[in-house]
Amino acid sequence: MQVKVFANLRDICGGVTIEVLPDGDRVMDVLDKMCEMFPEIQEEIFTEEKKLKPFVHVYINGRNIVHDQELETIVKGSDQFALFPPVAGG
Repeated sequence: MQVKVFANLRDICGGVTIEVLPDGDRVMDVLDKMCEMFPEIQEEIFTEEKKLKPFVHVYINGRNIVHDQELETIVKGSDQFALFPPVAGG
């Protein structure tokens, strides 16, 4: 599955689009695999309770997962998966 990452996550992952082969079919499985691949990303996106940090957004085919099953949302390899970290600025 191709995952697009934005802002500081690009630096951590080494590019805008990365190939992730999750061990399951949920958003959480994709993010877990990304944390395995890029350990730095965990503290950027997850709280200690393994929930998304405030203002971290995951979009599947342009739809925010908060409007679906959140981290339990099922994804397919053909889905467009986008991960946005908290962004500050003015």
